[in-house]
Amino acid sequence: MKKIIVLGAGMVGSAMAIDLAKKHTVTVADLSDKALEKLKAKNKAISTLQLNAKDKALLTAAIAPFDIVLCAVPGFMGFETLRTILEAGKNVVDISFFPENSLELDALAKQKGVTAIVDCGVAPGMDNIILGYYNEKMKLTDFECLVGGLPKVKKWPFNYKAPFSPIDVIEEYTRPARYVENGEIITKAAMSDIEHIEMDGVGTLETFNSDGLRSIIFTMPHIKNMKEKTMRYPGHIEKVLALRDSGFFSKEPIVVNGASIVPLDFTSKVLFSEWKLGETEEELTVMRVTVVGDENGTTKKVTYHLYDEYNKETQTSSMARTTGYTATAAVNMVLENIFNEKGVFPPELVGKHEKCFNHFINYLKERGINYRKEEVIVAKSKSKVSN
Repeated sequence: MKKIIVLGAGMVGSAMAIDLAKKHTVTVADLSDKALEKLKAKNKAISTLQLNAKDKALLTAAIAPFDIVLCAVPGFMGFETLRTILEAGKNVVDISFFPENSLELDALAKQKGVTAIVDCGVAPGMDNIILGYYNEKMKLTDFECLVGGLPKVKKWPFNYKAPFSPIDVIEEYTRPARYVENGEIITKAAMSDIEHIEMDGVGTLETFNSDGLRSIIFTMPHIKNMKEKTMRYPGHIEKVLALRDSGFFSKEPIVVNGASIVPLDFTSKVLFSEWKLGETEEELTVMRVTVVGDENGTTKKVTYHLYDEYNKETQTSSMARTTGYTATAAVNMVLENIFNEKGVFPPELVGKHEKCFNHFINYLKERGINYRKEEVIVAKSKSKVSN
């Protein structure tokens, strides 16, 4: 039995702690007493610790007794938190999805002789793992990931709920989106290139560009076409674009009745109750990951489909399950020495190993999260056809 500390007691952090507590000693640290008390009520075997993870000295001292750290802090503080964890010489799995390039910390991790698996959620996360695995089996030309977390009940006007803070959602709606087309990196505004598609179990959804490729732009530069798009119910983006283009997401202060207000802070506050997913509110996660490439002279298209719903029995959101259990799979993989390379590793550099790929798929399947595989032959080489 290993000792694990989880940084963050939010919806996803709590789900991960409860999952890990089945076979390990788990402590959860968070600044919020309320969040810690709520988690403690769900599982008394989990220890809690009130901690300001922004305080480097406090964080270093807090993680010292543990075998591994699972980092689920907000994105804006993720990079520096990860740096502190690595400087302390601790193995770590991270789902904070910070905007900085995690590979900048690779030399530090190697110097300290530790393993850091980053971006280890559903997307980024499992889509990278699938890509990494098939990159070893095929000569890939195309990669596409479509993903969305949605409420089961649509509520006007936004038809959207999130298991995390609105500020993190708005970040996804404002950060410029990068994709790769014919080997060139293209940057467009977030929420651009809106398309409508049909998804099994959900119906029509709208997709738009978001900055989800992250590390694979740098680790998989040989793949000529790569794109990640987010999915929402139709009509959602038009309303969000109206807010964005009207200045509601601006970080520049404005004066209202003599008081200085940052529009983004105001908007986040207003949207908190509108977008915040209720503790037992039913939602779902849909994802479609597609790779195209050549395998022994045959062009194949391999697609993984995910449809997952809120678990009524455990009262765990689908987003917490699909994101969190990918991360806890990685934690167990490191603790069990299935993956022990030193440095910073985005998921595609872990999933490239068949043993690791199978570990993720089986671990998730055991928890009722099933990725359905579909394989289609697009074309055979002339020599094969003639044979």
